[in-house]
Amino acid sequence: MRKKYFVEMVSDESNRREPLRYAMIGGDTSSTEEKLEKYTGTVDWKYLAPHYLSGSLFFVDSQLTLVEVGHAFSENEADKVEGWLKAGDLVKIGDLHAEQWQSSGIEFEALVISPFVLFRPIH
Repeated sequence: MRKKYFVEMVSDESNRREPLRYAMIGGDTSSTEEKLEKYTGTVDWKYLAPHYLSGSLFFVDSQLTLVEVGHAFSENEADKVEGWLKAGDLVKIGDLHAEQWQSSGIEFEALVISPFVLFRPIH
């Protein structure tokens, strides 16, 4: 039942201020951090909901940057990622948060590190 509820709200992406960019970053000569910064954007919950449903959405605490966490994901730094998960600085969100954000109108900063999406609310 949960999936139907969230899938219905993802159809309209017209409210996104700056779309996330998808491209292969391998041909770019920028540093990894510069590349990741380019692929960070502002989205609403409608964009994030399908990633939540697939289990690939991770909340990043404000003590970390999306680029810092994205770099650890892209470089397969498992110890770092596990440490953040254990400390609660990186969280796979649950239904309660998803339900709250669905109707909140809050915008989020997000970074796609396929197959994962890192995000946090913009305050």
